[in-house]
Amino acid sequence: MTTLSILLQSAASSGMSSILMMVALIAIFYFFMIRPQTKRQKEIRKFREGLSAGDKIVTAGGLFGKIKEVKSDSFIIEIAENTRVRIAKDSVYPSVADAKDSGAQQAK
Repeated sequence: MTTLSILLQSAASSGMSSILMMVALIAIFYFFMIRPQTKRQKEIRKFREGLSAGDKIVTAGGLFGKIKEVKSDSFIIEIAENTRVRIAKDSVYPSVADAKDSGAQQAK
């Protein structure tokens, strides 16, 4: 073998290892960042679709209230006696307390 062919072989193998490293990094990024986020978004969407009148919620702004009316893109919630507020459905998230309560109820 000539010196030139040895250099070409080593260059090709280093190029392949670089490509494999990039693919591995993309796979790791997908499984540790993108996939869990997509799963969390689906859970939040399912939670919002399951809400109905009478459910207690916490908004993204920190308001605690009880749903009085469900509309196509919003909720009417009561935050105090005779104090009702209209909020967007996108601003309602599952709270930690709700998750603990539902977990306790499912365990029974």
